Amino acid sequence: MRILLTNDDGYHAPGLKVLEAIAAKFSDDVWVVAPADEQSGAGHSLTLTRPIRVREHGEKRFAVAGTPTDAVMMALARIMADHRPDLILSGVNRGANLAEDVTYSGTVSAAMEGALAGVRSIALSQVYDKQGMGDTVPFDAAAAWGERVLRPLIDAPLEPRTLVNVNFPAGAADAVKGIRIAQQGLRDYGRLQIVTNRDPRGYDYHWFALGPPIDTPAHSTDLEAVADGFIAVTPLHLDLTHHASLAMLNQLYT
Repeated sequence: MRILLTNDDGYHAPGLKVLEAIAAKFSDDVWVVAPADEQSGAGHSLTLTRPIRVREHGEKRFAVAGTPTDAVMMALARIMADHRPDLILSGVNRGANLAEDVTYSGTVSAAMEGALAGVRSIALSQVYDKQGMGDTVPFDAAAAWGERVLRPLIDAPLEPRTLVNVNFPAGAADAVKGIRIAQQGLRDYGRLQIVTNRDPRGYDYHWFALGPPIDTPAHSTDLEAVADGFIAVTPLHLDLTHHASLAMLNQLYT
């Protein structure tokens, strides 16, 4: 099995090393094609206004000066065009990709690009519980549970253009309670916070931050799963059509 690894934290991110160790348990044909620098929050963007440069770091290892989508496109259409991967793993992201975060996430978007191309794709993220941890974020849960989570997904009968989003809870690996299949949650948009400060030259600058998540009444989403200490496994698909509204909108134009 040929496996492609990518991420949005960048080629040198510690989570990518964790993902390499996980992938090695399934195959010895593992390729890395990841953004050269951190691209967190890049979403499903691609580069159209400047050239994309690729640097080879060794056999089967490449850094792409672009977004996660650029990296996957470059891997499928150029670097691995003669023998495309059977599986794309994106991550392990430093931080959660839950609820509506998946629309901003470069990690999830890399898996989306793989799913669009017809390649089985899985995004993996490690939740952490304190801000400002930087490269000290522990990936213990992902490292210990990654193989166990992925093994059933490799041959699962997923629908076309479907990907799987996996989030490992914060905390020690032996504190993980298990795996929970969960639907995508939705936070209150009011949790958005904007931190404002002033630079040494006297100009204001702004930094986006997020407040605590809001629990849903059913307590059945990816948000609650990781909060309860479970690994959240959520199937996502790329058809954004709101099918229930089609009939109503048709009536407006008849």
